[in-house]
Amino acid sequence: MSTDPKETTFYLETLGCPKNQVDSEKIAHYLRSSMREVGDPSSADLVVVNTCAFIEAARQESVDTILSLAEKKRDGAKLVVSGCLAERYGEELAQNLPEVDLVAGFNVPVNLSVSPKKRFLRHADLPKQTSVESLDLLELPRSNPDTPWAYVKAAEGCDRNCGFCAIPGFRGKQRSRSIGSVLQEVDAVGCSEIVLVAQDLASYGKDLPENVNIVDLYRAVSERVPWVRLLYLYPTSISDELIQVMAASEVAYFDLSLQHASRPLLKKMRRSGHDKYYLSLTDKVRDINPDAVFRSSFVIGYPGETEEDQDILLAFLEKAQLDWAGFFSYSREEGTYAHSLTGEVDRELALLRIRECQELQDEITFQKRRKLIGVRVKALVDEKGWARSFREAPEIDGKIKVPQTLPAGSFVDLSIVESTGTDLLGIPSD
Repeated sequence: MSTDPKETTFYLETLGCPKNQVDSEKIAHYLRSSMREVGDPSSADLVVVNTCAFIEAARQESVDTILSLAEKKRDGAKLVVSGCLAERYGEELAQNLPEVDLVAGFNVPVNLSVSPKKRFLRHADLPKQTSVESLDLLELPRSNPDTPWAYVKAAEGCDRNCGFCAIPGFRGKQRSRSIGSVLQEVDAVGCSEIVLVAQDLASYGKDLPENVNIVDLYRAVSERVPWVRLLYLYPTSISDELIQVMAASEVAYFDLSLQHASRPLLKKMRRSGHDKYYLSLTDKVRDINPDAVFRSSFVIGYPGETEEDQDILLAFLEKAQLDWAGFFSYSREEGTYAHSLTGEVDRELALLRIRECQELQDEITFQKRRKLIGVRVKALVDEKGWARSFREAPEIDGKIKVPQTLPAGSFVDLSIVESTGTDLLGIPSD
């Protein structure tokens, strides 16, 4: 590596969810203070990969990416692994991947400014004089994004104990940021749309000494930017007050973490809620705003899942008429309640059930998109040729194709003239 900071370069690759993307933006901002970012790992002095470890497929992708970057990096360059896989399996990675120079747990500097005696480093291993605040990814500053929207993390960790989820084991208990801290970041990024994220966003503020909640945060951010979107809402924690303010806003978009609809199976998942409660929730929202949009995700193949559970879920999807939904195969995770459960569902059967759900949901989504033909919408132009209305979350849902002449970052009024699968075609309204 070059010893001249002005000559030193870094490359950063991100895997996983939007929350990981926020972490990467803060890591990159931290590194830019002493290095120059490049877009090619083969030209970097320092190669960093921010990994995901949520399920087996994500872990495999992370390992494959690490090995690929090890092959691409030039001689003498350093490779650092950070993120969830590093925190969760740090010792194992350090022992089995000699290609990696440092496995850095959460809030550990990835620029090799520390000289670890071991290749896996947790925050507790850092010198005592290292300031916790200066390394806290939740509070670190970030650079302005090159999009008119930005994810902003409102909290870290989770207090729930869902049977299939290992996140609390390595992300820790919920730790909410103060409203002031969130607003400071909102002001700094200067975007037209803020997408608030957390592992359990509906529970924001419960751990703070101040008497604040997600409604307070939502209103405060809404005073700063035109559009505010909330992702990852635990359904039984959504208050009537939150429903009222969201449904009456310009972004009546409800991202509900449902996971299933069968009451018996949800109990096995250690989750509250059931199909009838969820339907009453969507009805309550639609009574206020019939145009409100719903997204959710569902785990298929959880131990003990039966054909009756599958039928309940299919019936729920038909009745709920969600705008967007994703279906994921259960992944057996160490450290979770479900890891020791019997009644494992055959993988092929689980995939068949996923296909059943996806085919039904795809038709619902396509029909909903077709019904928008002839409708006028307000949209935010993300980039040349593409925009989104409140109905589409960035990077997740469909998009609206628009004329190349519309400037990125602008709000425009569109008439929808065509639908193709999940995407729409819009032209500026007269």
